Amino acid sequence: MENKKIGIIVGSIRKDAYTKKLADFLISNTPSGYQLEKIEIADLPLYNQDYDEANEPDNYSVFRNKVKGMNGIIFITPEHNRSIPAALKNALDIGSRPYGKSVWNNKPAMVISSSISGISGFGANHHLRQSLTFLNMPAMQQPEIYLANVQDYFNEKGELIKEDSAKFLKDALKSYLEFAEKLLK
Repeated sequence: MENKKIGIIVGSIRKDAYTKKLADFLISNTPSGYQLEKIEIADLPLYNQDYDEANEPDNYSVFRNKVKGMNGIIFITPEHNRSIPAALKNALDIGSRPYGKSVWNNKPAMVISSSISGISGFGANHHLRQSLTFLNMPAMQQPEIYLANVQDYFNEKGELIKEDSAKFLKDALKSYLEFAEKLLK
């Protein structure tokens, strides 16, 4: 899968979100021959089916075209009320419409969830996987990536300092790229 582009969609839109720091870590540890790029979701208006008929917001088409240009997608999400954040659900909906024109179809996915508790975003991880199944996005099953107490992973500069987690994330990224390569042949 040399020179392939992988999009990273971060579920949190908070400025200093831990999920953004995790995305930055993956980007800074991307193996040669691959390009990882964050796809912004914070400025997307709430999905409304009326936009499929007329007056589609410009950023809908920008977002959809960005996702279309990716060979795979990595989702990094916190957990909100045992599910995914509203901004992430909105992005999934926008990308799946208009009906029959989903930009998600057949894109290999990886799911990373995290929380500031010991639960590790388990609920968000599985709710997201349920949506990905419907969107026809094959998701890597192993390794599963649940990150507990994520607030302890970073120093004041936002750098990942937890060595065992850094190694785990690098290995998980390698596994994902191998998984995606098999599907994209």
